[in-house]
Amino acid sequence: MPPETATPAAPTDAPTPDTAPAPDTAPTPDTEAARAGVSIKRTADALENSPMKGVRVLTQREVRKQHAGVLFIAIFPFVGVLAAAALAWGHGLGWSDLAVFAIMYTIPILGITVGFHRMLTHASFDTKPWVRNTWAVFGSLAIEGDPITWVADHRRHHAHSDKEGDPHSPHLHHDDDDDHTLTGTLKGLYHAHFGWLFKKEGSDVERWCPDLLKLPGLVAISSKFYLFTIATFALPALLGFLFTGGSWMGALTGFIWGGPVRVFFAHHVTFSTNSICHFFGKRPYDSGDHSTNNWMLSILSFGESWHNNHHAFPSSAVHGLEKHQIDISAMIIRGMEKLRLVSNVRTPSARAMERKRVADTAPVDPA
Repeated sequence: MPPETATPAAPTDAPTPDTAPAPDTAPTPDTEAARAGVSIKRTADALENSPMKGVRVLTQREVRKQHAGVLFIAIFPFVGVLAAAALAWGHGLGWSDLAVFAIMYTIPILGITVGFHRMLTHASFDTKPWVRNTWAVFGSLAIEGDPITWVADHRRHHAHSDKEGDPHSPHLHHDDDDDHTLTGTLKGLYHAHFGWLFKKEGSDVERWCPDLLKLPGLVAISSKFYLFTIATFALPALLGFLFTGGSWMGALTGFIWGGPVRVFFAHHVTFSTNSICHFFGKRPYDSGDHSTNNWMLSILSFGESWHNNHHAFPSSAVHGLEKHQIDISAMIIRGMEKLRLVSNVRTPSARAMERKRVADTAPVDPA
């Protein structure tokens, strides 16, 4: 098997030098993974700098299905924003609408940041199967793809960050003549933010997620992704109906604010991590790529925009490494740790942070 397509051998059970769990953390039994004979942590660590491409060309049917889905999430939420503006102009904005928006924004986004990203992609902590599956359901409500496909794309991104093979780098996808020009910058940002979703290729899940494909719970959740797409629009209507004492107008406005409007804002916050956080911001650590920390997105992204920190220490459960860096996702993980729902929460050592810290915040040359 050629080296560029071979699945890398898993490393030993020892944690990576940069991140390690707290020594006094009691282990959380993962019976499902044990039965399947897999370790998400070992697989995630092995794939972190894998040279393999792991790209699969989509069939025509898959391309049509993909493009239809992308156009849906591009057009329908925007139409919802226009409808919300029209309704708010004529009828005002009720407390129930804000409540539905907040609930439907918070739970799916945390499902992405805590569940899809830090738990499944990087194995930043250990947990029980029911906790893992709950977070996978929450993340599926964000309609950014099923958990296994999402993880495959993100593991490939880290293996080739801002280099050939990265599915959504803003620094690769423009003509050579446009390099370092406004046109080239805009082309790259568009590709990283949204354009990459139209490519006729996908990450090979068998290469990037051999561990997750052996977990029946995650496979079942991924295969029923269409149900979560329906649920993510039905739930806000139900909440709006209940919050307003059975008002059908409350159900309508709840649907609009908690459905398409919420999806519009949540998606663009997530997409901004791919685009803005690889272009604008500070780079306190040598991560070998163009990832940046951007404080302006830190609250809305629940800590994901401390992106240079994350790329320097991918397996860390905490992205906001400094005291002033707000990381809501890390707070949730620490809370689960206190409740004994998770264990082996990995964070970088002070020595590892100093080793990668750069003298200033100038861009790091990925070459």
